[in-house]
Amino acid sequence: MLNIQTDSRKIKPGDTFVAVKCEVNDGHKYIDSAIKNGATKIIVERKEKDYGVETLVVPNTREYVTEYLEKNYKDIINDINLIGITGTNGKTTTAYLIYEAFNKVGVKCGYIGTVGFYLDKKIASLPNTSVDICDTYDLLLQAYDLGYKTIVMEVSSHALANNRLKGLSFKTGLFTNLTEDHLDFHKTMENYAFAKQTLFKNIRKDGFVIVNNDDEYKNYYILDSNKNITFGFNGGANYQILNYKMNNTNTIFDYKFNDEIYSIKMNMIGKYNIYNAMLSIIVLLQNGIEYNKIFDIFPSLTCPPGRLEVVPYKSNSIIIDYAHTPDAVQKIIETTRPITKGNLYTIFGCTGDREREKRPIMSNIATKLSDYVIMTSDDPHGESMEQIISDMTTNLDSKNYEVIIDRGDAIEKGISLLNENDTLLILGKGHEEFIIYDDKKVPFNDRKAVEKILAKNYITE
Repeated sequence: MLNIQTDSRKIKPGDTFVAVKCEVNDGHKYIDSAIKNGATKIIVERKEKDYGVETLVVPNTREYVTEYLEKNYKDIINDINLIGITGTNGKTTTAYLIYEAFNKVGVKCGYIGTVGFYLDKKIASLPNTSVDICDTYDLLLQAYDLGYKTIVMEVSSHALANNRLKGLSFKTGLFTNLTEDHLDFHKTMENYAFAKQTLFKNIRKDGFVIVNNDDEYKNYYILDSNKNITFGFNGGANYQILNYKMNNTNTIFDYKFNDEIYSIKMNMIGKYNIYNAMLSIIVLLQNGIEYNKIFDIFPSLTCPPGRLEVVPYKSNSIIIDYAHTPDAVQKIIETTRPITKGNLYTIFGCTGDREREKRPIMSNIATKLSDYVIMTSDDPHGESMEQIISDMTTNLDSKNYEVIIDRGDAIEKGISLLNENDTLLILGKGHEEFIIYDDKKVPFNDRKAVEKILAKNYITE
């Protein structure tokens, strides 16, 4: 464990506390708490009083902690095969596939990202897709000490824009796609694209980059300084996806590399999951794993929790997914529509204190592509549900929807609509365990809610 921290709650006796200013908080407010917890040295940008412990004033505390960590742990970090993956959609699924695949072929691999910290199993949940720099080093060192020298890590645009991963160099950089999201923070798609580009400017000289050649923003990530590998359906990619066949449980697809054609079967559906799978396959191949081994283990790989997670109910499918952007919502509905013989129902909400512009876009997509839609709460944060729903229903062309604010009630209503061979999509929260309001976090998990409703009202009938 580190002896330097930016979180006062993690201070142990004898530690150094660095008061870092971040997007939403200022570590200087927690100096007294850090000292109470045992900090014997503090690093600050301004000294407001005599703290009674050794105090160092520096121009920029974030730069200080970054330089300290790099200086003291550089050799260990550079001994880790660090794989960073960024993009709007697909980060979690791709990272989890890489994590599972490496372990199945005998390479000890850890995962750090949205669904938590995994080694041979889930070790801990994490507060963000990309945690702060001290937490990242803590996780990397913990994995390294246990013999995990390959780590796949999701990298968010917020973390990159705010230098939360500054100082880390990656052996591999992966780009999934870029679609509208987080514009409340980045303001423009160009800013959003440039924020993610930071990852690709920190690739080791002996490393490589894998880029989705079909994405319109690909050129932001194909930099002359890197060894670049491309993939996609369109021509010109190093790895070209040729065709695919899909049913309601699995997908078989072919790809071409160096004039040779290869075939892969996976127990996942959706064209977008072919992109996720290809990224995973190329990473394995570039790390010396033979195609035959990949072919053997790929059908046993699974999506992470809350990604296309299916709960069977009679002849129906209840699918829980994290889709929370217009692009992701459209893709999952378009994926499940062809394999749904009956009606397709969608439950979703929009996050509060985030991009209001995308709310009616998501509603139009859901109502046009679904037979019926139930709009509900997601994470309101500090915004009123009345405002969120108003935005979601503004200038909405379709009338095939209703509003049920309580997410549990919405899910129960959705299940009650199921008849024969229907599909119910529950979108937006996936694996998450809470609904977040301004001043509290209320325990709630979509899958647990489904299982509770089925056990109470349906299974025992």
